Amino acid sequence: MQSKSRIKYRLLYKVVFVITLLSACNSPDVNNEWKVFKYNHTTPVNSLDPAFAKGQNSIWACHHLYSTLFDFDSTMQISNNLVKSYQISPDAREYRFRLRQDVHFHDDPCFKDGKGRVLNAKDVKYSFERLLSEETKSPGSWILKDKLGEDGITVISDFEFSIQLKEAFAPFLGLLATKYCSIVPKEAVAYYGNTFRKKPVGSGPFMLKKWIEGEVLYLIKNPNYFKHKIQIDGVKASYITDKKIAFLELLNGNLDYISGLESSFAIRLLDNQGRLKAEYADDIIMHKAPYLNTEYIGINQQTTHHYLKNRSFRVALNLAIDKAKMLRVLRRGIGKSAEGGIVHPGLPINSNGYSFDKEKALSLLKDSGYLDDANTEPIVLYTNQDYLDLITFVGRSWEAIGIKVDIEVLESSLLRQEMRNGALDLFRASWIADYPDSENFLCLFYGKNPAPPNYTRYSNQEFDNLYESAISDVDEENRLATYTAMDSLIINDAPIIFLFYDETAIFSSKNFRNIEVNSLNMLEVEQLIPAN
Repeated sequence: MQSKSRIKYRLLYKVVFVITLLSACNSPDVNNEWKVFKYNHTTPVNSLDPAFAKGQNSIWACHHLYSTLFDFDSTMQISNNLVKSYQISPDAREYRFRLRQDVHFHDDPCFKDGKGRVLNAKDVKYSFERLLSEETKSPGSWILKDKLGEDGITVISDFEFSIQLKEAFAPFLGLLATKYCSIVPKEAVAYYGNTFRKKPVGSGPFMLKKWIEGEVLYLIKNPNYFKHKIQIDGVKASYITDKKIAFLELLNGNLDYISGLESSFAIRLLDNQGRLKAEYADDIIMHKAPYLNTEYIGINQQTTHHYLKNRSFRVALNLAIDKAKMLRVLRRGIGKSAEGGIVHPGLPINSNGYSFDKEKALSLLKDSGYLDDANTEPIVLYTNQDYLDLITFVGRSWEAIGIKVDIEVLESSLLRQEMRNGALDLFRASWIADYPDSENFLCLFYGKNPAPPNYTRYSNQEFDNLYESAISDVDEENRLATYTAMDSLIINDAPIIFLFYDETAIFSSKNFRNIEVNSLNMLEVEQLIPAN
């Protein structure tokens, strides 16, 4: 590994910590006696418009504020939400839906007399067409782009509509459960215009009370929620960048929920088996579950680097990393070694990938000719600051078998930009499932996809043929077999280095009951009950 002076990076580190905003419910607009669930994000909410619900922070906020046609239950099975019933045509190209008739939008000045009206089929058509509109410029337009047939979305009656697809797409209902597909009223978008991003009007379990951008978001319960009576009074989402400070706020009673764990703090919280230390057990609860996020290092398949183009060299990179040790040392066992393919094992795929084998890695490295080449330049591995410890572990593992490595640290947005542009040969990346279907991971390697999601520029005609066959196959057993074959192709070609399959590490206070965890790491708040 190069000395620290050779690790070059640009880092903007900003801690937003306003103590008056961290005290429990001290906004002048919020009653201090209310039962308010308080959670934290390390990055601020950037929009309350679901068409821009890209990051987890905005996804969570929109999940509280809006409703989608479908949702996922705790086992990640699709379940009806706004939809009462539906039918699928034999060729799986036409879907016909019937909506519930008891769903109202939030009361808001955009409606006549300020009273929220009933949500109907025209709202669905408007929301989806808005998502696709070039004027909207939604990052979620891919959900429906190039998928709709000639008839598109047709309103049949006030509470019935149909969607026609160009081609069958087996995971289609899962797409409709993403926050991008939340239903919004046309009146609100027209009334608020460009400020709709901070004036949300939905039909979800909570409504906006106050949003101080970059600092805190206050929501209050929707008294007209269509599913059931909400048992808590509100939700407060704070923005504290430093996870150590956030954890202290949890211990002090100023937060009820934090998600995620950084390596530098894991040793303080968890024992060697990844369990919460006894000293914290009286105050907080730890929740752990599979999280549909696969961490990997991407290899640009259009690289001009001689050895990165060599399959034996790429496989050696995979075999040289003791991933179990990496997780044990740096994450206290949170996560599972990626010894399968790209598809997270939380989904029904079982592929055999790469386990740590230093001797085999050395043998393949020798086969590639790398060890006999005295003129090789270091391979440059790009990452962001949050993953520097893991990537340093990887770099040292590669150096242990004779590979020269330089690590470059970029600010996260710049790293993503350079990945999109194809400017990096080797880069740390991850893929968080938008919906729980293996296709959502395998689409990273479909040759006709741009970056994102195909950051590696991988192209394999056999893989593409299998992908196109799978997404149009409505037989689940056949589709899973095809998915497995696709995953095996990725393992064989090794366009990435597989690191680990993520798990959620969530810490909560004992102030609320019914906290649920799920493999999409979606924060569910509508079912919460105050502990006393």
